[in-house]
Amino acid sequence: MLRSMYSGISGLKNLQTKLDVIGNNVANVNTYGFKKSRVTFSDTMNQTISGASAATANKGGTNSKQIGLGSTIATIDTIHTQSSLQTTGRDLDLGISGDGYFVVKEGDVLSYTRAGNFYLDDNGTLVNSNGMKVQAYKVDANGKPSKTIGDVSVNVNAVLPSVTTTKVTVSENLATDAIEGSVFSQQIKVVDEKGKEQTTTIYFKKNGENNWGVYDQDPTSDSELEPLTSLSFTDGKCDVTSDVNLSIDISKGDDSDDSKKIKLDFDFSTLTQVKGTTTAMVNPNGNKEGKLESFNFGPSGEISGIYSNGKIVTLGQLAIAKFTNASGLTKTGGNIFQESINSGRANINVAGEGRGTIASGSLEMSNVDLSEEFTEMIVAQRGFQSNSRIITTSDEILQELVNLKR
Repeated sequence: MLRSMYSGISGLKNLQTKLDVIGNNVANVNTYGFKKSRVTFSDTMNQTISGASAATANKGGTNSKQIGLGSTIATIDTIHTQSSLQTTGRDLDLGISGDGYFVVKEGDVLSYTRAGNFYLDDNGTLVNSNGMKVQAYKVDANGKPSKTIGDVSVNVNAVLPSVTTTKVTVSENLATDAIEGSVFSQQIKVVDEKGKEQTTTIYFKKNGENNWGVYDQDPTSDSELEPLTSLSFTDGKCDVTSDVNLSIDISKGDDSDDSKKIKLDFDFSTLTQVKGTTTAMVNPNGNKEGKLESFNFGPSGEISGIYSNGKIVTLGQLAIAKFTNASGLTKTGGNIFQESINSGRANINVAGEGRGTIASGSLEMSNVDLSEEFTEMIVAQRGFQSNSRIITTSDEILQELVNLKR
């Protein structure tokens, strides 16, 4: 049989595969997080009729004579290029701007996806559309991410307990060129032992060169009022470097059964006295009881819970995976990828650490380009027609051979 017929058959098979891939790309043109594929071809084995010969003193060298035996599929690549982010306005829709994949888990198996349309199940666990649990880094008591990843749970009925104020940090600056006797005040809110928020005012009065007094009452109303403590400064730095325990009056305007005084540790170590504006900041710790009102996702994947008392608490930080060879990932359906022996191990960290950033309220669109796919479809169609002509022409030649015997 003619070799050209089998070459044509191999071309038809390969172009059918190319059309299959194109059809899948077009079908997923509106699939969020979808990554298109492409087919590349290579020639198959060649039949050598005669080998090459080297040049001699009397005769030049000759090239080998080879006949190709068709084509074969070289690769079917997944193209992981970044696609556009579509704004949805939904808080649980997340897109990755840059490299990386969301980490999801089913049982003990980790998988990876670029589709960030997430949901909360009946337990408050963050899941994808297939119910796979989104993975994030746990946070410690200080809101810092740990090295352990796990499921993300958002309890919409969570209540942040009250924390009694125990320490006040005083920072920024008291102007060294302020007039003696000038007073600067700042109102603060502290939480007493009953969890009730109390409002009081801290006053700073310049009592001399490099010396300021701290009061819990307006010193201008009583010239004989003694300061709670005095602050001295050397070369612009506060001489009081250790915490000072002071009893602060919080009874003004409160009910008679509330505490009149509250003992607090004041930290003046970062307070300065230099020329310029007086900007002293008085920041107490503690908070009153608060209920979770909402939560959102930051650019680094941090999940922040916003409570009714104004506190913002980090609930976790999304884990983002990166691969040495992303094209080696295996598609398993449902916008999910899994590791293969050629993709490399998942390098998991937080967003922004050599990875893309998180865009909340957005979803990554499919990276399929219809104009490119339709063009490739035309090329494949013409290639298919051409290969079919090879087969029909070979058949006509065989028919002529058969007709030689009549």
